[in-house]
Amino acid sequence: MKRMKLRWAMHIILLLFLLLLTVGCKNRSNNGALPPPSPAGEEGVSNLSGTVVMLTNRIDLIENGTFKGYAEQFKKKYPEANVEFEGLSNYATDILVRLSTKDAGDVLLLPVNLPAKELGNFFEPLDEALSAQERFTTFSTYDGKRYGLSTGTTTSGIVYNKRAFEKAGITEVPRTLDEFYAASAKLKRAGITPLYMNYGAVWPLREWGNNLVNYMTGNPDYMNNMVQQDSPWKIGNEWGKALQIARTMIAKGYVEDELFSNNWEISKTKLAKGEAGMYLQGNWTIRQILDAGASSDDIGFFPFPYDNSSTRYAPLNPDWFIGVSKFSKNKELAMAWMKFFLKDTSYVADWGFLPPDGSEEPSMPQYREFLSYNPKLVEATVQTDAFIDMANRSKLSFWSGDYIQELIAAPDLQKSFDQLNEKWKEARAGQQASPQPQGINTESR
Repeated sequence: MKRMKLRWAMHIILLLFLLLLTVGCKNRSNNGALPPPSPAGEEGVSNLSGTVVMLTNRIDLIENGTFKGYAEQFKKKYPEANVEFEGLSNYATDILVRLSTKDAGDVLLLPVNLPAKELGNFFEPLDEALSAQERFTTFSTYDGKRYGLSTGTTTSGIVYNKRAFEKAGITEVPRTLDEFYAASAKLKRAGITPLYMNYGAVWPLREWGNNLVNYMTGNPDYMNNMVQQDSPWKIGNEWGKALQIARTMIAKGYVEDELFSNNWEISKTKLAKGEAGMYLQGNWTIRQILDAGASSDDIGFFPFPYDNSSTRYAPLNPDWFIGVSKFSKNKELAMAWMKFFLKDTSYVADWGFLPPDGSEEPSMPQYREFLSYNPKLVEATVQTDAFIDMANRSKLSFWSGDYIQELIAAPDLQKSFDQLNEKWKEARAGQQASPQPQGINTESR
């Protein structure tokens, strides 16, 4: 099986290598930049026609008709235009394959582990006016050009059911790690699953690994700085502390019983009904819990108390970035749709994101509760090409959560850390010997 995975990874790398050669030749023969779409209301805007396809990870919004509704709004503005949607169930990995074959639709979410220097090979540069209010200025840019815009802004913390807390006799949200464990014990005694970790779904485990360690020190470049170390995984540092919390929650029976089942959809219903007490997730999950049947008054949100100190950091992260494919055959229409989707639809407000440009006040009451606890918000910085290269070289799935699952389940965490450090040290030596980034590697996702 390992040999098959390596063979598959080599095929993808070869495809991308050939693709980059093709794009390079094309760039040398055509240096013309795509003009920005006409602003709304200008002459000629209604003449845009044709069909564009948007690739997305939000299969649920395709199935429930939400995206179709947005497309119908767009059609009122551009009567001759159509927007179709394609959902990828494992977007982080699948999109790399699609890019390698130039079959990436017209508008799509940018892969998070694509080196910045390669953005121009796969995406169209955006008009400066379109990104003027973008909060996350270090993301999706290279050589002065921007290739993507954030679809929303998120933070992470504990989403909780207030009725479950009342039933368990919890009168105040926990402010320290000891109080968090004590609240979990009370929930368990009340017959409520204290925290739904969604261990079997895998991707939610990122919150217990790289997401947590990257903000609990208040340093958004914690992960990027790992490239300067041979042994970044230690029991006594942020990696050890974060994973020990997750391992403690499992050891004490404070999480779901069916650990290995993917019960993401079920977990939302359980939290909505108060059968589960808490999530460690982003604020974007709140809307999904409300859609699962919860009253907004019953759902709260507070910063995760990852230690017993009085200072509490919380992240301020962009959600997926969206851009226009370099291989789109209708780029002007694709640009118009991307702008409409971000600026004119209610996507951000509908699905629990914070305004991406930071100029508007959040309307979500749960987020106002979150801010009332006075966390210090740590604005994310982009993962450097050096870090992405190291992740690719060491074949660690930082963006999928797979290796976090393995660390949480490891019989000996120190031994697992030693193995990771050995891979990392070898990758670092290779990077120093050959400092040029290696490009996309599907094994790292």
